[in-house]
Amino acid sequence: MINVALYGAGRIGKIHAANLAREAGVKLKYVVDVYAPAAGQALAQQYGAEFVSPEVPFADADVKAVVIAASTDTHADLILQSASVGKAIFCEKPVDLTLDRARLCAAAVAEAKVPCLIGFQRRYDPTFAAVKARIEAGEIGTPEVLIVTSRDPGAPPLDYLKHSGGIFKDMLIHDFDICRWILDDEPVSVHATASVLTDPAIESVGDADTTAVTIRTRQGQLCQINAIRRAAYGYDQRFEVLGSKGMLQAGNHRPTEVTAYTGEHVATNLPEHFFLERYRAAYAVEMAHFFDVIRTGQAPRTSVEDGLKALELAEAATLSWREGRVVTL
Repeated sequence: MINVALYGAGRIGKIHAANLAREAGVKLKYVVDVYAPAAGQALAQQYGAEFVSPEVPFADADVKAVVIAASTDTHADLILQSASVGKAIFCEKPVDLTLDRARLCAAAVAEAKVPCLIGFQRRYDPTFAAVKARIEAGEIGTPEVLIVTSRDPGAPPLDYLKHSGGIFKDMLIHDFDICRWILDDEPVSVHATASVLTDPAIESVGDADTTAVTIRTRQGQLCQINAIRRAAYGYDQRFEVLGSKGMLQAGNHRPTEVTAYTGEHVATNLPEHFFLERYRAAYAVEMAHFFDVIRTGQAPRTSVEDGLKALELAEAATLSWREGRVVTL
C-alpha cells in the first residue's frame, strides 16, 4: 500500500484526490490545507483520510508520496521538505516563481534521488499524446513549425493575478512545455509581446491578458503561441505541427460529438468550458503514471527538469515583453 499526503484541497486538489481514490494499492492518508481548513476537513472525511497540520506527513515514515496541489508560493518549500525525507513528489506547476528557487528544488531532488513529477497534464492528454506518438513514428517527417492556440474562457480574479507571477508563468508555462515536448528540441530565442484587451484592471496588477510568442529552437524550428484570457465560446486548446511530409492537428474536446444538420444550420457543441473538464482524462492518466513511477523506478514523463526548462522560457518571455526585444537563451 502506498500512503499519500495531499497538500491543497482546492479545485485541483479535489481532482487529484478523486483520481488517487481510484488507484489500486494507494491510500490517501492525510490532507493538509492551511488556507482553507474547512475544505481540507471535508475532503479528508470524503476519502477516509486525516486532516492534519503540514509537518505531520513529513514525520510519518509510512507516507511514501506527497501530492502538492496547494498555492504556488508553497511549492518549493514542500518539494524541499519532501525530498529531504525521501518521499516521492507530485507537484503542480510551476516549481516556483523564481528560477533560483526552482534550481534549488531540482538540485535537492537529484541529491535525494527521489522521483518528482511536475503536473504538465497536457502531455498525458490522449489526443496530444497520440499526436506525439505519430510524430515519433515519422508520419509527418521532421517537425518544422508548431502553432499553439491557448485561450481561457475568462480571467481569474485580480487577487489571484496579483500573486500568479504573470501570464507567462501562470498560463503559458503549459504551452512552453508543449513546445519543448512536441518539437523535441531546446529553444534558443524568444520574442513575446502582450496587451491588455479583456479587462483594463489586469494592467493595474502589472499583468497582461493577451499574448503572442515566437520561439526558435537549436535546429531552427519555429513555434508560435497565441494566448488570451477570454474566449466567449469556451476553453480553446489546439495545436498543429507542420513537418517535412505533412501536418498533424490536435483539436478541442466537446461534451458530445453530436452534429446537428438542419435547414438553417449545421451545429456542434461548444468546446469543454474549462481545463477541469477538458483535461479530465489527462489528470487520471497523469496520476496513474506517478504511481507507476514509484512502483517501477522509471523516470517521470514530466520531471522537475522539465518544470525548470518551462520556467526559464516563461522568464525569457516576460523579459522580452517588458523590454521589447528578442531574448536569447
